[in-house]
Amino acid sequence: MRDLTILMPCLNESETLATCIGKAQSWAATSGLDVEVLIADNGSTDGSIEIAEMLGARVVRVTERGYGSALWAGCSSAAGRWIIFGDADDSYDFSTLDPFVDGLREGYDLVMGNRFLGGIEPGAMPWKNRHIGNPALSLVGRAVFGIPVRDFHCGLRALTKDAFERMDLRTTGMEFASEVVIKAAKSGMRITEVPTTLSKDGRSRPPHLRPWRDGWRHLRFMMLFSPRWLFAIPGTLLFVVSLAVYIRLLLGSWTVGRVTFDVHTLFFAQAGVTLGLLALLTGVATRTIGTRDELFDEHALLRPLDDFPTVEAGGLVGLLFVVAGLAWGFSAVANWGSQDFGPLRSDELLRTISLSTALLTIGGILLVFSLLLGFIALPTRASRNTTA
Repeated sequence: MRDLTILMPCLNESETLATCIGKAQSWAATSGLDVEVLIADNGSTDGSIEIAEMLGARVVRVTERGYGSALWAGCSSAAGRWIIFGDADDSYDFSTLDPFVDGLREGYDLVMGNRFLGGIEPGAMPWKNRHIGNPALSLVGRAVFGIPVRDFHCGLRALTKDAFERMDLRTTGMEFASEVVIKAAKSGMRITEVPTTLSKDGRSRPPHLRPWRDGWRHLRFMMLFSPRWLFAIPGTLLFVVSLAVYIRLLLGSWTVGRVTFDVHTLFFAQAGVTLGLLALLTGVATRTIGTRDELFDEHALLRPLDDFPTVEAGGLVGLLFVVAGLAWGFSAVANWGSQDFGPLRSDELLRTISLSTALLTIGGILLVFSLLLGFIALPTRASRNTTA
């Protein structure tokens, strides 16, 4: 096995590819390491493959399109025990890789470049990326996942081949950059940052990156990768607070200072109970699907669901709520009938209707989600083979 693979994903980068390969090879010649330069070609049509091979780089042809697909295939094919990868557009300097190698030598699993520490050439990064997108995404990464980096999406980074294999990366697009850091953090790997520079890329064509679209894709992926923060915690808070208010208002109007809350607030509280329960159960379902598809490790709190009769128990509880809602509704109709279907006090009627519809809604939600979780947990041939 070689010491290091310098990997560059490539799609029609012939204007800058030769420069990047030359810098990488010059650095490798003085590094004292056994280095290979590997190009993961993602469908180039401008002669990039021929240029790379002529300069002595090894080329891996990747048929599945996407930034993540190219990097995954390149890392999988890498002959080095360490991997450094970066774009072949001459925005990153492959002649200054010593800090990354030093980090790997110190035992870090993932070494991230930090462009804000190393220097950003004027015009190299759009202002919205520099002052809005990257700081915001890095803040989310530190807050949600506890990732100790301040340049979350630097394209120049290093990792060990062992770390790559343990990450079991799945995404094929731009989200790959986020998945690498998130999975490294969630797996307890050692992560550090080193200064690196960013220059204006040397391509004559427009870049593939679309700041707003790709920034949203990264944020969406990061939040979906943390259903606890996106669904479970907000849903639980909304459910508990709304339920407390709802129960209090079922007993009658509630005066706080100079403000009186009554049946109108009751229906808003009922909506909060419903939405909170939906969010909480969606978090459970998202986590369960992610665990099944090996995007997440199995959560300790959800492990009992493997042997729990989710469909039967959830369905039974849901049906009990539905029956209770129907019974409460019929009792209200019977009470109305005892008064010869005459006029009723509106607040009394609305509270009765609210409780009946709340029970029906909660019961229906529990019934549907129990069926959904039961379907997700169905054993398949792949899962049986894994268990065997």
